[in-house]
Formats: sequence, C-alpha cells, structure tokens
Amino acid sequence: MDLNQTGTNELHILIKEYVPSNGVLADMCAFFSVFSDITRVKILTALLISELCVTDIAESLNLNQTTVSHQLKLLRDAGMVKFRRNGKIIYYRASNKYIEDAMSVGAKHIGL
Repeated sequence: MDLNQTGTNELHILIKEYVPSNGVLADMCAFFSVFSDITRVKILTALLISELCVTDIAESLNLNQTTVSHQLKLLRDAGMVKFRRNGKIIYYRASNKYIEDAMSVGAKHIGL
C-alpha cells in the first residue's frame, strides 16, 4: 500500500487496525523488559546453551545463588524459563525458541 496516496482518514483507520490493543502492548512490554537486566540476559544466554540448575548457573556466570534464584523467579513469572525437578535439584531451561530469536535480533540490531 502506498501511504503517500492514502487519504488521512484511511491512514488513521490503518494505524488503528495495525496497533495492538493495550493488553497486547502491555504483554509485549513485559516480555521485552526481561532483556533490560544484564544478569537476566546472562542467565537466559546460559539456558539457551544447556539446561542448568541454580548452582551451575551461579558457578558458570560467577554470580551468587541468591541472585540467580531471584532472577530465575522473575524469568519464570515472565514465562521465559521452564523447569523440572530431579529429586531436590531443579533444572531450568529457556521456555521456547522465540527467546533466542529475540536475543539474536537484538544482537544484530547493535551490530554483533
């Protein structure tokens, strides 16, 4: 569609149809806000490589376990990680491929 030849009224209608609802926008903002913290991005990056427990994440990334546990709770609440229990140990992994896609696009955007 050539927007230069679209009337103002049609353009307003197109924009109203294209822009998601406030609920969808709020969900998108929540999704992208996860990437605003370096520690969470480090943890997600590690979990894209392998399923890990808190101890492994903490040791691999040189973080304390309390910090890792807190960030994993936020990531779980945001639906970014899944977990499974094996006895007393809980293993975490990225919840889906779209997380890796979003991180990849972000890296491309900044020129990596």
